[in-house]
Amino acid sequence: MEDLGFILGSYIVTFGSILLYVASVVRRSRRAGRDIPREERPWT
Repeated sequence: MEDLGFILGSYIVTFGSILLYVASVVRRSRRAGRDIPREERPWT
């Protein structure tokens, strides 16, 4: 139980980093999607 703080801290840093990466990818993809004309968007 002595290492519990290190283990929990590692999980928090890992999942926090993943969430920040996902947020940045979503933000960049939305910004890039605005630049494409509506008739060229295959997902709409």
